[in-house]
Amino acid sequence: MQTAIPYMQIRGGSSKGVYFRADDLPADPEARNQVLLRAMGRDARQIDGLGGAHPLTSKVGIVSLSDRADSDVDYLFVQVVVGENRVDTTPNCGNILAGVGSFALESGMVIPSGETTTVRVHMLNSGSLCELVIQTPGGKVVYTGDTRIDGVPGTAAPIVCHYLDVAGSACGALLPTGNAKDVIDGISVTCIDNGMPVVVLRAADFGKTGRETCQELDEDLVFRQKLEAIRLQAGYRMNLGDVTKKVVPKMSLIASPLAGGHVSTRTFIPHTCHSSIGVLGAVSVATACILPGSVAEGIVVIPAGTPKNITVEHPSGEFAVELALNEQGTVIKAGLLRTARLLSRGELYI
Repeated sequence: MQTAIPYMQIRGGSSKGVYFRADDLPADPEARNQVLLRAMGRDARQIDGLGGAHPLTSKVGIVSLSDRADSDVDYLFVQVVVGENRVDTTPNCGNILAGVGSFALESGMVIPSGETTTVRVHMLNSGSLCELVIQTPGGKVVYTGDTRIDGVPGTAAPIVCHYLDVAGSACGALLPTGNAKDVIDGISVTCIDNGMPVVVLRAADFGKTGRETCQELDEDLVFRQKLEAIRLQAGYRMNLGDVTKKVVPKMSLIASPLAGGHVSTRTFIPHTCHSSIGVLGAVSVATACILPGSVAEGIVVIPAGTPKNITVEHPSGEFAVELALNEQGTVIKAGLLRTARLLSRGELYI
């Protein structure tokens, strides 16, 4: 006998995920994880599930009503690790988060409140908050629009994401090592967590230009081994422990910009070069760019005024991040623009 489970599949930003109501899944985390592996597919091709055989299309969002006064819904992100028959709930995912508001509205968890509806989301992976502003004219979620984001064909309705106080979301501090710059295996690094744990490194320190294609970087086994050795050591320094089987910290090579932005990036998630860059990964990299003493000094020209608008270039385009600062120069809010689209809804079977 097969078991039917209600679901929606939503493109969130430049990722794609399967979304569930929490009460449609087992309450026990291990039982829940086994259900998700069956639903998405356990093998590298994910031939027996809904996963897309790639980290960006093997993601899950679990949503429930929140009992917090400052939130409408709780959101747990689950990364199904392709080909390894396991999941990771350590990181957040800002792309899948972009679809949470649509899921909450489409499922009736949140009632539309006007031309736009703000859905307040408590991110269970980190305990931090985000406000999603969704287009809801006539009381319905609208997906069509003129907003274009890199990594996604065509245009769609805008979703404004305001991340609130996400510093140290996974590591306990914006700079978990206490330093703007550390040295690991002779390479200068900035270990930072402003919503996503990231190790920022200069591409030139590896003999790279930062303009290489993802395929070129993925095929350089000596470089990848060196990068992974640094990542494993950084995991302990960032209070993440043994990260051998974790998808954080991400590793982001930076170089001078190519297309009029502020910095060019090549990010690993954590072993495969990302065709773009994750939402919260971009926030962490942008924050590193404005930190005095970070590895970005000499590469990034910091724009004047506040808020700070940093354009992060990546292999398939760019990502604009707006950083609001307090009087002490600390980042208190990050604003980003995403889109999402409901792809399917119904029942999946395990």
